Parts: sequence; C-alpha cells; structure tokens
Amino acid sequence: MTAFVLVVLALLALLVVFLVVNYNRLVQMRERYKNAFAQIDVQLKRRYDLIPNLVETAKGYMKHERETLEAVIQARNQARQAEQKAASAPGDPQAMKGLMAAEQTLTGTMGRFFALSENYPDLKASENMRSLQEELSSTENRIAFARQAYNDAVMRYNTLRATVPTNIVANAFNFGRAELFEIDSEEERQAPRVSF
Repeated sequence: MTAFVLVVLALLALLVVFLVVNYNRLVQMRERYKNAFAQIDVQLKRRYDLIPNLVETAKGYMKHERETLEAVIQARNQARQAEQKAASAPGDPQAMKGLMAAEQTLTGTMGRFFALSENYPDLKASENMRSLQEELSSTENRIAFARQAYNDAVMRYNTLRATVPTNIVANAFNFGRAELFEIDSEEERQAPRVSF
C-alpha cells in the first residue's frame, strides 16, 4: 500500500510541476507580446504628437483646405483614443480591431493630406515641413518594425496556448487568444508618402 501511495504522490507532484511550468510559460509569452505592444504604443504616440505640428505648419499655406486639415486632426484623435484603449488591453480582439480601423482611417486621411499638399510649392519648400515629414517617415518605419515584433510575439503566444498539452493549462486558467495587429489594405501597408 505504501508503494501505491508513493506512486500517487509522485504523479501528483508531476502534475503540479506540469501545471506550474506551462502556466509560467504562458505568462511569459503573454508578457512578451504586451511588451512588444508597448513598443508600438511609444511610436504611435510619437506619430500622434507629430501630426498636429505638421497640420499647423501646413495651415499657413493651405488656407483653403480647412476640411482636409480638420479631417486629419479628427482621424488622429480617433486613432489616439483607439490606441489608448488597446494599450490598456494589448491583444484584446475588440481593442485591436478598433485600433486597426482607426489607424487605417488615419493613414488614408494622411495620404489625402500629402496628395493635396503637393499643390502648394511654398509648403513643399518649407524647411519645417520637410523636417516634420522626415520625422514622420522615420516614425512610420519604426511603427512597422514594432508591429512586426508584436505580431511575432502574439503568434508565439497563440501557438503555445493552442498546442497540446499547454492548451489544457491555457483553457483552465483563461489564457485567451491574442489579436494580431494586421493591416487590411494594400494602401495602409505603405507608409504615408512624405517626400517633397
């Protein structure tokens, strides 16, 4: 009877080790994708801070384009709100979908802004405008890099939580699926054109 008790205790110990190891792996992967989103968050905030400066610079030249300038600021504000919601819950499907939609709208609006600004040679020649555009272009590249790192971290997490036997622990402790930060259209896959 003592041998049976020892075997049962050994199996229970193995089960506890299995649960702890897999739980800790899931937590580690979840924290990695949250950290990766924090990098996106930093770059998005930088871009959101640059946009009003860009619009303010263009205002002096584009006096008759008030609707476009207001649309850029409105799209920026909506994207910022969506980013704040996603930052509070990285990976949450609803928050990430809201952020993706807001970012797509902002990208389209910025594209129209830059296309319209082509009609203003004095604006194109402005040193301040060129400097802001270079910063924005650099930020767009950083966002793309950070988004790739985030998506890689989410993919590793989702793969881990879906594979046997870790999926047992993931389901038992409510480790939900994380949402990728995907781009829906070919237009958004390209950074807004900022060259003058």
